[in-house]
Amino acid sequence: MNIIRHFACYASVAATVVLLTLSLYLPAAGAAMIGTGTVVQDNLTLQERGLIQDTLNREEVKTKLLSLGVDPAQVQARVDALTVAEIRTISQKFDQLPAGSGVIGLLLVILLLVLVL
Repeated sequence: MNIIRHFACYASVAATVVLLTLSLYLPAAGAAMIGTGTVVQDNLTLQERGLIQDTLNREEVKTKLLSLGVDPAQVQARVDALTVAEIRTISQKFDQLPAGSGVIGLLLVILLLVLVL
């Protein structure tokens, strides 16, 4: 009985030391409130990025990119790397283009952004 108490005492001290040592190396978790505006802006950015990706996935856009000597996979990688401001610029261009003729205009805007990046 005495041996079990000594073992339990040593085990509890060892467990305490291990837990305290681990707590020194683990970063503290940070939490903050997120405003509604931030959530809405993030969702809009995701939707706008999805609109650009959907346009790039069209066959006529891929064909045009290949005819211009641009690899669609490279364009996709560049679009994935766009900043929020660049996505907003492209999205505004979408809204300004007439229906049905936006693919070529959008393609030129994306090519310009690819060249700038």
